[in-house]
Amino acid sequence: MDRPSISFAANGRRYRRPTRPTLAICADGTDPAYLDDALAHGSMPRLAEALDAGGTLTLGKAQVPTFTNPNNCCIVTGVSAATHGIAGNHYRSADGHEVQLTDPSALRAPTIYAEAERAGIPTLCVTAKDKLRRLLASGGVPAVSAENAHEQTLPELGGLSVAEHYGRPNPGIYDPELSSYAIDLALHLASELGAMLVYVSLTDYVQHAAGPGEPLARAFYEGFDERLGRALDGGWVVGFAADHGMNAKSRPDGSPEVRYLEPVLAAAGVAPFHVILPITDPYVAHHGALGSLAWVHVDASAIDIATEALAALPGVEAVLGRESAAEAFELPPDRIGDLVLLADRSTVLGTAADKHDLSGLHGRLRSHGGLHEQAVPIAVLNPLRPGAIEDRELRNRDLHDLLLNDVL
Repeated sequence: MDRPSISFAANGRRYRRPTRPTLAICADGTDPAYLDDALAHGSMPRLAEALDAGGTLTLGKAQVPTFTNPNNCCIVTGVSAATHGIAGNHYRSADGHEVQLTDPSALRAPTIYAEAERAGIPTLCVTAKDKLRRLLASGGVPAVSAENAHEQTLPELGGLSVAEHYGRPNPGIYDPELSSYAIDLALHLASELGAMLVYVSLTDYVQHAAGPGEPLARAFYEGFDERLGRALDGGWVVGFAADHGMNAKSRPDGSPEVRYLEPVLAAAGVAPFHVILPITDPYVAHHGALGSLAWVHVDASAIDIATEALAALPGVEAVLGRESAAEAFELPPDRIGDLVLLADRSTVLGTAADKHDLSGLHGRLRSHGGLHEQAVPIAVLNPLRPGAIEDRELRNRDLHDLLLNDVL
């Protein structure tokens, strides 16, 4: 009988077969400032203990645009958006329609989990938000969402929903406890399925609602820390990376610091045009579909006048052409705009005022999407081999390389 290989390959990298159960977490919206505050305040004692025992917490870079779908796909494929094809949560297809990037057919690269399954390694993916589930399930990977745990099942669960099998009802999508529930659910299901490689993607509702040091944020990271400790106590190799940071995007009076692009293009005489906000997904109540990056589609003859009009807007720090942006940020050129707009640290971009419902915002707007949310924490709570991160410009897409290839 053939012995299983000691490694498997995914998108040009080789990964060691896990000999211990391995948990990789996308800590959605976890700006480094949240961890700085939590560690200083004593809200994450298990993380502090792991770091004292040789674990690693460092900074890396996220994929631009700094949104959920492209960065989760970077983490689970180990490659950039130029290779895996998911450049935003949302894009304009070749026929001119706006499309949510949630269908697995949109992926242009297999995930690490799909290749691990092909190699006979039991895997599991659990996402807080259901919008990621089908992408994570690509290639036959068992995948469920905490959001819809009451509706979903797996063959091993005897017909019960995953929530019924776990014995706890799932929180709602805008419940601060949903992320903790997703980790708890993943550990429960992993035990049932014998999964050796597990991915959990959290939700950034809390980070949109509360800044570092605020009670809601500290309570969130206390719960996160408790679950990291639970996994370590269970013998897991544990690591996490954020998909993006988070910044306040509001004026002194509390209103959003937003630039609406459609009136500007119309006033400049640009026609036709199509503004795409790639932050857009099914969950816009907590950010109003306002992020710090936008795609703009215009005719070639209008590129110069559109660029001039948009670049003159206060808070817009860069307007790049399609090819320049694709090269600068490792993006698939066919899934971005003719122009790519980047806003500054405190500004977001919208279409038109009457197209954004801001009634669901939890206080001041906090959001992401641009260069100022690219710095992200990357943590491995188990000791790494000496020199594992020296002289490396780490990206969040390197998380599985660290967990599978560099943990002692």
